[in-house]
Parts: sequence; C-alpha cells; structure tokens
Amino acid sequence: MSSLVPSPTLFIDGQWCASSDGKTRPTINPYDASVIMEVDEASAEDAQRAVAAAKRFFQTSDWPRCSCADRCTHLKRMADLLQSHKAALAKVETIDTGKTLGESEIDIDDVTNVFRFYAEEASKLDQEKRITGPLVPESVKSLIVHEPVGVCVLITPWNYPILQLCWKLAPALATGNCVIIKPSEVTPLSTVYLTRLLLEAGFPAGAVQLLTATGASVGPVLTTSDDVDLVSFTGGLATGRNIIRSCAETVKRCTVELGGKNPNVVFADCDLEWAIDNVVTAVFVHSGQVCSAGARLIVEEPIADALVAGVVKRANEIVMGNGLDPASETGPLVSKEHLDKVQAYVELARQEGAKVLCGGTRPDPAQFPHLAQGFFFLPTVIDGCDRTMRIVQEETFGPILTIERFPAGDEETAIMLANDTKYGLAGGVQSRDQARAERVARRLRHGTVWTNTYGAYTAQAEWGGYGMSGNGRELGSKGLDEYVEVKHLWSETKPEMMGWFKGARM
Repeated sequence: MSSLVPSPTLFIDGQWCASSDGKTRPTINPYDASVIMEVDEASAEDAQRAVAAAKRFFQTSDWPRCSCADRCTHLKRMADLLQSHKAALAKVETIDTGKTLGESEIDIDDVTNVFRFYAEEASKLDQEKRITGPLVPESVKSLIVHEPVGVCVLITPWNYPILQLCWKLAPALATGNCVIIKPSEVTPLSTVYLTRLLLEAGFPAGAVQLLTATGASVGPVLTTSDDVDLVSFTGGLATGRNIIRSCAETVKRCTVELGGKNPNVVFADCDLEWAIDNVVTAVFVHSGQVCSAGARLIVEEPIADALVAGVVKRANEIVMGNGLDPASETGPLVSKEHLDKVQAYVELARQEGAKVLCGGTRPDPAQFPHLAQGFFFLPTVIDGCDRTMRIVQEETFGPILTIERFPAGDEETAIMLANDTKYGLAGGVQSRDQARAERVARRLRHGTVWTNTYGAYTAQAEWGGYGMSGNGRELGSKGLDEYVEVKHLWSETKPEMMGWFKGARM
C-alpha cells in the first residue's frame, strides 16, 4: 500500500510533512483486521499551521481573484486523472473501507461526473448580473458579483471517503476558496491519494491543506478559528451538533449532513420479486453503511408476509467477503467499534419486543472461516417493529432492516409512518400506480425521494435533508452556492452632492 499511499500523509503550506509531535495512527483493513499502514496524526499545532497557511494564501495569491473559467480547467484535468487512476484509487478505497471493488469504481465514476459538472456550472458565475428597472436610477450601475467565501474546512465521513470529499471539494475549489481537508481517521488513505492527484491536476499547493487526524485532536482548532470562514461536515448527529455550536461562536458558515433513518414504502400492487430486489438493494449495499439506506421497510399488509419472507431468503443468500474478491456482494463493517454498536442495536430490538428473522450476529466462524478475522455482520431483518422503538427511530448504520406495516388502502398511515422520524434525508415509494407513487413522494418530508427505484442520484440535483439530517445542500447549483459570497456593487456614474446635512448655522 505504501507504493500507492506513501508517507508522510500531512500536506501543510505546500509541503508533505509528518506530524509536529511525531505521532502516527494505524489504519486497519476491516476485512481481516490487519494494519494497512501507519498514518501521520496531525496535532493542534499542525492544524493551526494549516489554517494560517490557507488564510495567507487566500489573502495574497491570485487564486481567489482569477476567473472561474480559469480555475475550472483544473477541475476538468482532475476528472481525467480520476479516470486514469481509477483502478489504483478504487483498490485503496476498498482495502480501507471494506466495500466491494465494484462499489469503489462506481464512486470514482460518480465523482468524476461531479468535477465535470462543476467545471461547467461554476463558469456561469463569471457572468455579472446587472440590476436595472424602475427601482434603480439610470445613472447607477448596479451589479451582483460572486466571490469565494474564503478558508473552508471539509470534514468527511468514513463510509464514502472519496465521494463525500469531492461533493465538497469540487465546488469549493471551482469558486476560488482555499480548503483544509480532514478525512475520517478510520478511512483516510484514498483522501491522501486524491490530494496528490489535485496537485498533479494543477491546483495551487497553497489552496489545499490535508490533515489526517482524529476530530478530537484538530477539530476544535478548525471549527473555532477566526481565520476559518466555512465548515462543511458530513457525519453523525452528536458530532454535527458540536460543530454547529463551535461555528456559532465566530458566526462562520456551517453546513452539515447528519444522516438519516430512511423509509422505503412498498404498496401491495408491486410485483413481488421486483419489490424484494428493491428492498434488499436499498438496505444492504455496503453492509448498510449508507446515510440514505432504506433501513425502514413500510409495507402494505396484503403483501407484507410474502415480501418479508422473500427479503429474508435473499438476505440469507448475500455473499460476504473480501471487497477485492469479485464474488463478494458486500463486505465487512468498517471497524470493531462499529461492529459492537450494530450488535448492540440488535440486542436492543430484542429487548423492545421485536423479532429477529435472520442475521443479528456475526457469521459463524465454523461455517465461514474466511470471515472470522474481519468485522462482518450478517444481513439482519427485524419484524414486529413499531414507531416507538429505538431500533426504528435511531440510525444503526448497519445491515439492519426493520419492518412496519400499514393497512390495505391506508395511504395516509403510510405517509404518517414515513414522516415519523427526526431525520429527513431520503426515502422511497414503490407502486405500479405511478400517480400514487408521485403523490405520496411529494408528501414525504425528505430531501430525496425515489419512486420505483432506490438510491440513484446525479451531480446536477441537490442532496441534503430535512430536520436533523442537517442544513444546506450539496451537489447541483445550490451546492455551488454554499461556497460563494454574493456582493452587490452600486456605482453612481453621475455623482452629485447628497445634501443630507446642511452644515453649521450661525
């Protein structure tokens, strides 16, 4: 791995460097719990240096002041590099996260599209908008112009390291900001690789800083510094709340995406085999470690028993294994700590009175010896759930599907159940009646709703959630707006005395 992700892994003030205090941290392969490599652990002092370097570059370089079109040439070059390095980068992502190689390759194709989309979208910001009309005097030149926010801290999660970084990175750099990247300490390797590609693509070294570290070691510096202008965070609710509080002290911009507990509503008119495939795919991809996973099946009674039985059968047939093995359909959980958390949620469900129909534990080492060393957890289906249970309300972020049922023909109850969550990130509605599917989708309080499919997205459409799923949006034109300041320039071309104050009178 050192040939793909060499040390040192910190990039500060234009230089690759080790931590100021010499500390490192092992990054672990979740397939077999082996150490992949040691990664430099940034200190608070390193974070301060990164902030100072980013601020200095933003204030003194031409980067924030050149045209978006000029900067977007680097985005196009980056897109090409992502494709030429696709095989190696996908391998790094798979070894570090445990996901299948096919998933990692899809992620790289997706972020390639993100860079290409923003290369075109950001160039539109070069067009100044002139304000005219009866409210503006003819002698006035009134313009709306766009400028970068400044120094932007990008804090990314462990489940989609490349994807979640690039959703932030592409619009931030396209609009002339300087970025400080803080990947999850659990899966930092593809971000180190990606940073090297950014430099190869021609982005100025001063515009990019990279800190591999825990949030505890560098987070307080990054979120409270007066020299940081924006923090974009994707991760858990508790950490997100702390970041929002920290940013409030300096009234800096803060956008957060904090996960979801996503309903997948299935009506009885669906083809059964199609619905089974839809439900299994929605929840068990990447072992359920997806913020938008369809973890709550809300199914209409007439097909509930048959659908659940089919889902259980398919869940038991899912092939788990090394993400590098083409035969593997899903991989392990990301860490021992996360495995313990998921197991605890299953035990909680039992205590709450729910019934575990399949899974609910690690694979039997006698039956699956090749999985014994890794952080694997069997695909799990839990029936007998209701909206009062924590297993229904809290994000487990694992391969766990809960079952809720609604009476035949009771569309209102289906909508009520689907909206009964403090999160509102994503959801699905499945029905042969396309009009009903779209009608129900419009009433769901979730940022993305799929009808008769699940999980698709495009760089052109905004992503984000309602409620405690966070604030702000990524992707689409709104994702670009997060990294832009809007300035109004009012220029009087025929200056006159304003005459408000008449001067002293004797």
